[in-house]
Amino acid sequence: MTKLVTYFEQAQPIKEYVNEMTTNKEQLLDIYQSFKLPKNDDRLDKIKDKNYKVLVITEDWCGDAMMNIPVLLNIADYTNIEVKAFHRDEDTNLIDQYLTNGTARSIPIFVFLNEHHEQEHVWGPRAISVQKQVEELRKDLPSKDDPTYAEKEKDVHHKIHETYQNNTQFWDDVYESIVSSIS
Repeated sequence: MTKLVTYFEQAQPIKEYVNEMTTNKEQLLDIYQSFKLPKNDDRLDKIKDKNYKVLVITEDWCGDAMMNIPVLLNIADYTNIEVKAFHRDEDTNLIDQYLTNGTARSIPIFVFLNEHHEQEHVWGPRAISVQKQVEELRKDLPSKDDPTYAEKEKDVHHKIHETYQNNTQFWDDVYESIVSSIS
């Protein structure tokens, strides 16, 4: 099994990853520029002292990544955390170590590493409050064998995507979820 240090070394610096994005780039950058860290959160200084590195398992088409990565980047900017992106689909051996509910290759996954590239914390793919909202939006979808499923699922994904772009409470929830899990 490939070690996390090897994946981290192979991963792309996050700014390079964002520059090369072909999907959701503008939305990710809008959230990055619009999201503001809360003032006087002492936990950020404690995080800064831990010298984390973050390996982000992602793909640019992912709506959750579009919302979560900019929040992480704001935290990283403040705390001087080095962040690198690893494309989930390039080597599924990595994501298979972080399956959601034991089965889903859900992204993004943020793997927080210590100075020895050992895993300290794992976060993702969603904050609990965001997950609840997604479940609420998806609850009325018909079964996958229903002929209207594809169209209705597309509508739900569009609503989720719009909410991710515009609901600043979600951004705050993501921030709180990440910081609480690593501080």
